[in-house]
Amino acid sequence: MASWKRDFASGLIVLGPILVTLYVIYWLYGLLAGLTPELILQPDALVPLVPGTGDQAVQTRKQLAQFLRVVVALTVFIILTFSVGYLMRTTVGSLVERVVDNVANRVPVMRVVYNASKMAAETAFGEQDSLQKPCKIETWSGLRMTAFKTGKTTDDGREVLFLPTSPNITTGFVVEVESENIIELDEDVEDALTRVLSAGFGDANRNRGMDAGVSIDVVDEAQTRSLEGANTDQADDD
Repeated sequence: MASWKRDFASGLIVLGPILVTLYVIYWLYGLLAGLTPELILQPDALVPLVPGTGDQAVQTRKQLAQFLRVVVALTVFIILTFSVGYLMRTTVGSLVERVVDNVANRVPVMRVVYNASKMAAETAFGEQDSLQKPCKIETWSGLRMTAFKTGKTTDDGREVLFLPTSPNITTGFVVEVESENIIELDEDVEDALTRVLSAGFGDANRNRGMDAGVSIDVVDEAQTRSLEGANTDQADDD
């Protein structure tokens, strides 16, 4: 009884993250396939590649055309991203960015969404080293919490930190802390994120293998009651 429960739990620990990852990839593919216009590639253009007039051939051409449209959309997006990134390093790019910022900040609803999205992108993909430095702060007496420096400071000299929640690090709190109250950590951002994402159970330094599962001790309840009863009877006899 205990053996098969332990094996099932160990297998679930290994397969769970893999299944979740595959589901996310499948969901993203379906999203891109739905957003990609059909004008990019028609299934009829693939007749030389997949000949035939049967239902299976037609369905194969449709699926292949859909896959190629996703590939084309991703390729165009990557090229566009690199082009815009290169443009932003020039004077023209800086001027265009200021114009876009001014236009977006003039629209009430768009201003909030645009600034929040821009700030999140700068925090996630920015090149500042301070954004990649985890630390700890003591919120109450003897209680420390993991936070990340943003590289920003207030007018009175306090450092602005992002205090993520666990296990959802996309939410959290922005706190202003004096420098002497910040505990520097000698660890990578991946280690700190692993600790927060796993709700304190993860260990980024341990070996990832079959022995990396969570220790689960399963004891048969009937056997436990039997042993407790035997110990009670022996105690009465003494």
